[in-house]
Amino acid sequence: KYEFEKIFPGCRLLDIHEYLLEKDVKIGGVGSNESSAGKKYIYHDPCHTPVKNYDPSKLTSELMGQEVLLTDRCCGEAGTFAVSRPDIASQLRFRKQESLKEASQMQLQGEPVKNGNVKILTNCPACQQGLSRYADDTGMDTDYIVVEMIKELHGEKWQTEFVEKIINGGIEKVLL
Repeated sequence: KYEFEKIFPGCRLLDIHEYLLEKDVKIGGVGSNESSAGKKYIYHDPCHTPVKNYDPSKLTSELMGQEVLLTDRCCGEAGTFAVSRPDIASQLRFRKQESLKEASQMQLQGEPVKNGNVKILTNCPACQQGLSRYADDTGMDTDYIVVEMIKELHGEKWQTEFVEKIINGGIEKVLL
């Protein structure tokens, strides 16, 4: 136990997505950016979700500005689980893949997944790695919620542009 309360009296631990929601940082929904016109999202809630203060599905929908469907089932990654028990993890992955296909069909109302029109969102690095293994079979890429938000708000080249700003002295430091 870190006992943050003793170090920082009155502090709260928040996932970055909870923080963004509280600060009212959201995207405008489907098609608010030309590159995402018509894009739909599916949310994978990690078995050990970092979101503790809000309903993770509702939080994701609110941040993304549209209904984001929850796809249940474990992705089969769980840290070293996929390595230590590949026999069980493979069975979980099969069930998860079926869940992803069902959710994408609901989001697209029977239309096929193509050209990135559906994306899987999560907030766990191990899950993102595990979910990326489904791309060939489902046609869906996976990303972190916050990364998809920043792409939507600042474009696909956000990371390169940010690094250029830093290199050229364009970021101020804020000391608390």
